Amino acid sequence: MSNIKLLALDLDGTLLTHDKQISAENKAAIKQAQAAGVHVVITTGRPLKAIEHILKELDLLVASEYSITFNGGLVQRNNGEILSKKTFSYDDLVAIHEALTALDLPLDVISEGVAYETNPSSLYQGFSPFLDFVEGPFDTMPRDIIFNKAVSAIDADFLDQQIPKIPVALKAKYEIFKSRDILLEIMPKGVVKSFGLEKLIAILGIEQCNVMAMGDEENDLAMLEWAGLGIAMKNATPEVKALADVVAPFTNDEHGVAWAIQTYILED
Repeated sequence: MSNIKLLALDLDGTLLTHDKQISAENKAAIKQAQAAGVHVVITTGRPLKAIEHILKELDLLVASEYSITFNGGLVQRNNGEILSKKTFSYDDLVAIHEALTALDLPLDVISEGVAYETNPSSLYQGFSPFLDFVEGPFDTMPRDIIFNKAVSAIDADFLDQQIPKIPVALKAKYEIFKSRDILLEIMPKGVVKSFGLEKLIAILGIEQCNVMAMGDEENDLAMLEWAGLGIAMKNATPEVKALADVVAPFTNDEHGVAWAIQTYILED
C-alpha cells in the first residue's frame, strides 16, 4: 500500500493540457487516488475563484477538501474558508510598483477574485478569464483591501531581458519567480507553494514524507524539493527536472499525472 496521503498538483503544464483541459485519463486516476483516501490538493498561483470550475470537474468542490492558492499565500477549504493566509501591505505594493515602472514592466495586483490592472500594456487579462478586472492607474487602487499577489505579464523576450535588472533589494524582500514564459509573479517573503503545504499538513496531521507533489515551472521548485516525493513533468524546465526526485516519462498532454498516480499511489 502506498504511503502517499496527499497529492499536491500544479495546474498549467502539469494537470492541464496545453488547451487547459483535464484529460479523461488524469480525471480517472485522480478519482482512484481519492477512493484510496488520498487528499488531492490543487496547488496554484491562481485564486480560488479561478479554479472553481476545475474543482467542480474533479468533484473536489466540497468543504472536506482543500486547495493551496496564491502560491501558498492562502490555504483554503474548497468551500472558500481560509485556514491560513499571508498577504502584502499597501506599502509593499508601492515599492513593487516603483521598481517595475522603472523597468517598463506592467503591474497587476490581485485581491481575491479581482485583478487591478495598473498598466494597459499588461497581458494578464488575456489568460485569466475567471477574474474580474479593474483598469486604472496605480494610485486609483483601493488601499483597504487584501493584497494577495502582484504579477507582471508582458512579452516573454522583453520580460527575460528585464528580470536581471530587478533591484537586488526587491529580490531580497519578496519572492519573485516566473510561472509562465510571459508571467512574473511576486509574493510576500516566504510565500511559496511549500509554505502553504506545510500549513495544510499540520492541519491534517499528515507527515511531509507522505506528500507527493507534481509540477513543471520555477514556482513549483520549492514544493517539489519539500515534498516526500517530488515529480517533474517531462515538459518541465531543466531546473525543475534537475531538482525533482523523479522526472515523469510523459508530458502534461500525455497524462503524466495519471502515470504518476498509477505508479506511486495505486501500484506502490
